Amino acid sequence: MHTEYVSVREGLLSLLEEGPNYGFQLKTQFEAATGGTWALNVGQVYTTLDRLERDGLVSVDEVEGQKVYRLTAAGHDELEQWWASVPSDGPPPRDDMLIKLLLALPHGRDHALDVLSRQRTALVQILQARRRAATDDAARPPRADAPPANHFAASLVADAVLMRAEADLRWLDRCEARIAGATDADDPTDPALSSPGTPAGSPTSRRTRAARTRRNRQ
Repeated sequence: MHTEYVSVREGLLSLLEEGPNYGFQLKTQFEAATGGTWALNVGQVYTTLDRLERDGLVSVDEVEGQKVYRLTAAGHDELEQWWASVPSDGPPPRDDMLIKLLLALPHGRDHALDVLSRQRTALVQILQARRRAATDDAARPPRADAPPANHFAASLVADAVLMRAEADLRWLDRCEARIAGATDADDPTDPALSSPGTPAGSPTSRRTRAARTRRNRQ
């Protein structure tokens, strides 16, 4: 998981709901609240705070030469809307693995299956490493100086990573079965299903024709 998948904006609003604070302390509190999983760049924190101030969601006071940020009424309303928001039945979030596989299809069945295989291998390695880490963490007593809440947050994140990797592997199995079992009638790698207007001599066209030739020889 990467920091960009975390709502830093709303995370800072949530921390400021507990009371006014300095930018660097907000960075430290954010990292502690998320179990040390996402390290924030302090520049990212201050850039986000500047935008929140611009939007009227936080106000800034000067205390002994340092900026102290506090939540405004508008910021409180924005945060409440975020807490109340739920998943919607819209397009799935942009996912690198999903987009990569979809864009591999017009290049031919073999290319798509090769891309899929590499994704699966990487996921299996990640899953194995995470499972080993989870086992080691369970056997290791928490550090005396680590707040219990931090350890608990890290455990929740580890569970999410494991379960999502398992779900991604099941999805890749489904994709492989559908791509490998596709017929000429519904072949997703058919050149005719590529982007409209693809020139006959383009790399995509050549790859899809070569893939069709290989399948016809089998």
